[in-house]
This record gives sequence, C-alpha cells and structure tokens, in this order.
Amino acid sequence: MANTLFVSHGAPILPLTPSPARDFLTELGRQIPRPSAVLVVSAHFQAQVPTFGAHPKPETVHDFRGFPAALYELQYPVLGDPGLAEQAALLLQREGFDAQLAGNRGLDHGAWVPLMLMFPEADIPVVQLSLVRGEGPQYHLRLGEALRALAADGVLVMGSGAVTHNLSELDWSSGGAGTQALPWVSGFTDWFGARIEAGDRERLVGYRREAPHAVRNHPSEEHLLPLFVALGASATGHGRRLHASVQMRALAMDVYAFD
Repeated sequence: MANTLFVSHGAPILPLTPSPARDFLTELGRQIPRPSAVLVVSAHFQAQVPTFGAHPKPETVHDFRGFPAALYELQYPVLGDPGLAEQAALLLQREGFDAQLAGNRGLDHGAWVPLMLMFPEADIPVVQLSLVRGEGPQYHLRLGEALRALAADGVLVMGSGAVTHNLSELDWSSGGAGTQALPWVSGFTDWFGARIEAGDRERLVGYRREAPHAVRNHPSEEHLLPLFVALGASATGHGRRLHASVQMRALAMDVYAFD
C-alpha cells in the first residue's frame, strides 16, 4: 500500500463512538506496512509559513469544547521526531519554502484522533506539519511534492481533514453514523473520487470551479487542503478510495490512498 494517505477524522468523539469510519481506521492500521514515522498534516494546525512540530514528546491537545468528559481523558503518548522535522523543513527550504520548526507544538485532534485508532500502541514517531493560511490547493500540492522523498523512504505522509465539511448543514436528527449522504454531498464525493482515481491533478486543484456543490460542501477549504499535501507526496498522483461512509448525512468520512 502507498505511503501517502488522506483520512477524514470527523468529530473528536470518533474514538469513543461506534461507526463504520472508526472500524475502518482501526483495521487500516493493521493492514498497512508499518511506517518508520508519520508526518501528519491536520486541518486544525495553520500557520503563516509551513511549520513542523519538533517537540520530542508532543502533548495530546484537546482543542475542542462541549464533549463528554471521557474524551478529555484520552491521551496519545507518542514520541515526536525532531530529526525528521528538521529533515522535512530542509526539503521544503530547498524548494523555496520558508519552513520553520515549532519546538512546543503538540498534536491537535486532527492528528491524534485518527492515529490513536490506526496505531493504538503509540509506538511510531509523529511529526505534524501545518497548513499555510491564505494558500490554496496548488500551494499545498507543491508542499507535498517537496516532501515526496520522505514517502519514498518509508515515512507515512498523511493528510487529515474531511472530504466534506459543512457543519451548518449536518442532520442531527439522522442518528449519527452510518447514514445516507444527501445528494449534494454524494455528488461532490463521487466527482472527487473519480478525479483522484484518474490522477487528474489539474481538475482537482480547480475543484471549486468544477466539482458539483463544491462551495456548499466546503464553505472554507482547510479540511480539504491536507488531501493535496498527500496527493503531492505520492509518486504517481493516482489514488483510490479505500473507504466511504457518511455521518449526519453531510459529513463524508472517505479515506484515500495514493500511489
């Protein structure tokens, strides 16, 4: 299996709530080759320039409110990898990016929620990379391209966000997990999946102009931008959808692997 992935992390409660997506991520961690480290790009870490977390023991950050107390007790005591962070920053700098290190950065829920399910032993080092505020798909695709050597060397480059993310249109009466997608959600996810399988980077980068209901599914882009980093880091640019499910009819939990 490829060394670049995009996962939809859903709500922070995912580890404690039965769902097809939770079950899939748990099984995915058992199936993929064990990586030497994970470089994760989360929708919930944004900075002015590409920034790598470089703490040797990153904190589990509970960056949310209003959830059950049990969620705030979860910890993911994984080690960081400052050496990998430095190596990755150098790769970006060689390509003209003003990359920086953040020695005090912990792991937000976009990083630790899926990783806790995939690698529950917390025995694979993790480095987190930020998105860059104000930059779009093309920029983040280039970020991934600059990191391609890491994926080729056994590091799992993983984007974590959501294939759709319009929280104002979630159907809270639908019963949560395992529900049927609304038509404007499935129209978008089907278009996106077809373009990924075709390796059509140009149309993916221009998805806001071409994809059906693109702006409705992503009023802002931060939850889809990690996908472009994973896409850029892949060797061929072709991908495949490993999992598709939806929560509350509008939150698509798709997972992609890239070759």
